[in-house]
Amino acid sequence: MNIPEINLELYTYDLPDERIAKFPLPKRDESKLQVYRQGEIIHTGFKAIGDFLPEESLLVFNNTKVIPARLLFPKTTGAVIQIFLLHPVLPTPVINLAMNIRSECVWECMIGNRKRWKLGDSLEMTLQIDGKEVEVKAEWFDDEKSHVKFSWQLKTESHEDIPDFLEIIQAFGQIPLPPYLNRETTEEDLKTYQTVYSEKQGAVAAPTAGLHFTEEVLQDLSQRGIRQDFLTLHVGAGTFQPIKVKNILEHKMHNEQLVFSRKNIETLLQNIGNIIPVGTTSMRALESLYWYGVKLLTEKDQNPDFFIEKLYPYQYGNNSATAEDALHAILNRMIEDQVEEITGETEIFIFPGYVFKLCKGIVTNYHQPESTLILLIAALIGEDWRKIYREALEKDYRFLSYGDSSLLLP
Repeated sequence: MNIPEINLELYTYDLPDERIAKFPLPKRDESKLQVYRQGEIIHTGFKAIGDFLPEESLLVFNNTKVIPARLLFPKTTGAVIQIFLLHPVLPTPVINLAMNIRSECVWECMIGNRKRWKLGDSLEMTLQIDGKEVEVKAEWFDDEKSHVKFSWQLKTESHEDIPDFLEIIQAFGQIPLPPYLNRETTEEDLKTYQTVYSEKQGAVAAPTAGLHFTEEVLQDLSQRGIRQDFLTLHVGAGTFQPIKVKNILEHKMHNEQLVFSRKNIETLLQNIGNIIPVGTTSMRALESLYWYGVKLLTEKDQNPDFFIEKLYPYQYGNNSATAEDALHAILNRMIEDQVEEITGETEIFIFPGYVFKLCKGIVTNYHQPESTLILLIAALIGEDWRKIYREALEKDYRFLSYGDSSLLLP
């Protein structure tokens, strides 16, 4: 593999705590916008983004919806066990199907206060859902893999439908805010930590670049002829995971589930050269889609899975398929299989040296120092990422999830 050596210390900057936006603005679209266009920088407001998007642009949004993935189970001893949902395991790993499961399921989880939860102990909770009492139980399924089994039933015999898993977690789960906000979730976060176009339940973190968009901004963009399309990547907890290893290649990239429709593929084919993702999650999804097409072209006899390993792209360098060929390979496979939708997994790691295949720019917020997302931005625009972040700090931009925005056009 042709992988450049990355010195993580070169991708840091001083981020004072007071520059981290702890709460959103009262109006989403009144955030600041820094426009970077081929080296030139302009400061404006987010409402004006349509003035700076290239004509014929296709904006690609991530329509995932954050689930209340933080579950708190009090024990009779007074201890509280926190269970943070990561990925469904049984009876299905497909997130949108796992949300509809009734009676029992198994998830991979992160456990807070783990030492207080012994093997063989079950955690129990009684919930009120639509006037029905529901008993919920959590128990270890495989403690080595952090797999937890959830089961639930109506407290009294009834012919009424048992709630599905989404209804269960909505009844007592909490929206998991990013740890760097260092505060408890409020009632307002239930609304403000979702994009206005969120639809597909399953993320444990919001695609925050989309938080700036309002119905008015989306309508303005449509009137300007800026096309819009929506894919799904269920953002995982790994998005907050700092890089703690000297050799970045050893950093564990948590895989995330993504869903594309046949219409997505057809729309992308019609707009090659004009694709601008909204957020790093949309960018990772789009670039992963391209590499799935490469897999189909190069490993067609092996019927490859839609799973993009973190370093898969780097074995090709510039010697890979065109965007058209890769997307056509996927479309042909979908036609052959008579499916309208494909679901895959990606742990793609984009850092300087990566050659973008579909994305021509990005709408994004400001990210943590020495993070995988800073590396992704540096891969897109090179050393000018420093100038952009320096300008943002000097101009009092708000940083991270609830912070201000940028439009980057290399």
